[in-house]
Amino acid sequence: MHYQYFICDVFTDQMFSGNPLAVVPDAQGLSDQQMQNIAREFNFSETTFVLPAKYGHTRQVRIFTPTREIPFAGHPNIGTAFVLAETEQFGRFDGPMEVVFEEIAGSVAIAIDRDDNGFIRCELKAPDTLWIGQTVSAEVIAAILNLSATDIITETHEPQEASVGLEFLFVEIASLQALQQAKINVDRLSALLRSGVSPDIHLYWRGSNDVDLRVRMFAPLDGVPEDAATGSANCALIALLSHYDNASSNTYSWCISQGIEMGRPSELFGRTEKQGGSVTGVWIAGNCVLISEGTLFLS
Repeated sequence: MHYQYFICDVFTDQMFSGNPLAVVPDAQGLSDQQMQNIAREFNFSETTFVLPAKYGHTRQVRIFTPTREIPFAGHPNIGTAFVLAETEQFGRFDGPMEVVFEEIAGSVAIAIDRDDNGFIRCELKAPDTLWIGQTVSAEVIAAILNLSATDIITETHEPQEASVGLEFLFVEIASLQALQQAKINVDRLSALLRSGVSPDIHLYWRGSNDVDLRVRMFAPLDGVPEDAATGSANCALIALLSHYDNASSNTYSWCISQGIEMGRPSELFGRTEKQGGSVTGVWIAGNCVLISEGTLFLS
């Protein structure tokens, strides 16, 4: 059997930047194990497999890291919507449209349009409401990151789990130097996992003059030493920060930079809505660039 695939860079308008993604636009006939093997072969942070919808929406989308299937992720949704639109899998793309992907986490709505420069831009709405989990001491996280406890800010929140579809542990960092120097101690991270806390750590720094947030995300126990652009983590991050903001009702917008330390700069655009003290909507958007296409040869 032959299966077509596409590779795109997500959350960028420049080739060889952003977060690479492999998309198999017609995965009918592939087994779960074959999907996992293909994802491991590409060895990107995620690979997506597109199937006919089961419940009347646009498509079913399954998302695999090199080690497991996950219920939701940001850049795979953005990149998959882009690839299907760019290659006219939805028919000729003439203007704004919305698609809905069926995933383990639920239905994911994605708006597709062109920006002022003619690039396709996709914006997804997070599938879940904000969930806030455990906190971890700054000292424990500092040891995992090979930093000092003074490099971690706890004024807004201690290192804390949160999710809008996929769990991460969020840590505010005090300086750009500390953000750049952070390096995961895998043994200590494994101990954190054994305690029941998410081992996928998302660091953020608010001191940049150019963007609202500069971030890094590490998930080495998931086969992703560092991620160049993490839509699901940034969705949860801006939801968490909106939650802790003093306003009971407000709208927020965010420009987020990621991947710089990896040499793959990415730019994400987020927005949130808050009403009556609760975060009621979270969106993340970005551009993509098509890089290549090819064929998988499976016996």
